[in-house]
Parts: sequence; structure tokens; C-alpha cells
Amino acid sequence: MISVLVVDDHVLLREGVGAVVATQADIRITGEAGSGAEAIAEYDRLRPDVVLMDLQLPDMSGVDAISAIRSANPDARILVLTTYSGDGRAIKALRAGAMGYLLKASLRNELLDAIRSVHHGGKHLDASVATAIAMHVLDDALSDREVSVLSLAAWGNSNKQIAARLDISEETVKGHMKIVFSKLRATDRTHAVTIAAKRGLIDL
Repeated sequence: MISVLVVDDHVLLREGVGAVVATQADIRITGEAGSGAEAIAEYDRLRPDVVLMDLQLPDMSGVDAISAIRSANPDARILVLTTYSGDGRAIKALRAGAMGYLLKASLRNELLDAIRSVHHGGKHLDASVATAIAMHVLDDALSDREVSVLSLAAWGNSNKQIAARLDISEETVKGHMKIVFSKLRATDRTHAVTIAAKRGLIDL
């Protein structure tokens, strides 16, 4: 029997997962959590075989929750279940220790196979996400500073305001933005923000 902990702040989603799993003889839901802190506590209490983890939680990101669980339990098997298809978020989750990345739209079709695969030590990646990762695998990644600059720009800050927030010069901000445009193949700030948000490289 594969025991599963479902982590999502939406009760309807947890109920939906439960309904899909209830039809199976070899999988059962042993616990639920609606926040990252609850997920960490419930993992320690229940020690489930597989964790289904949403990325958007009220108290912390799913990636941070994955990191916390995996740092204390290196053998934890975590499968992301999310609405975000961008390669940026998927890569962050996989680097944090997730063994699979599944979109909620594919829940009924792929969930059971994904749970079994991750339980047996395999990986499971949604096809569209795998394609997105493959498309950008050779791209130069944005540095942490470039992400910070673009995130502030996304919230409407001018170069002068960004410079003040990050304690750097306006010229340095312009330099970072120029590199961001090049890496994302963007024509202007709005285009760069749109691309980065769609790929999950920044949060809006």
C-alpha cells in the first residue's frame, strides 16, 4: 500500500485527489495539509511514501517546503501537483528535491501512474513541462541579481527606484536589464516581464 500526503490549500483539490485515489487498491491518502508548515509537520508525523505538493501555499512556497522536508529526510519522495507549467518553476522544484512535476489539468490521466513511478524511485515529468525545459536547456540562466532587477521592474519600479532598492547605481541596473533582454530574447521591459512570468522565472 502506497501512503500519500496531499498538500494543497484548496479543499476541493484535496477532495478531487482523494476521489481519484479511492478507486485504487494499492494507494491511499493518509494525510492532508493546507500549508507548508503543516506539510512539514505532517510529513514528520506520518512518514508517507509519497507527498503531493502544490507550489502556491499561504505561508511559504512549495519549493521551500520541499527543501525543508528533503533536508531533514533525504529519502522523501515528493511529486509536485500544480497549475504552473513554466520551466523555471519546474527546475526550481526539481533542484529542491522533487522527483516529479505534474499539472493539475492532467490529474485524472496521469496522477496514479505518477504516484507509482515516484514511489518506485522513478521520475515523472509532465510532457508539456519537459518540452519547455528542453526548449530552454541551453539558454543562459538569469542570475539572482538579474531576477531581482526584473522582479522590481515587473512591479513598476523605475531604474532609479530599482537602484535605490538594491543599493546599486542606475547604470548597473541598465546593464542588468540589457543582459536580461539578451538572455530572454526580449525587445523591452514589458516583453521581458511577460516571458519571465510565463516561464516562472519571476513571481507576480
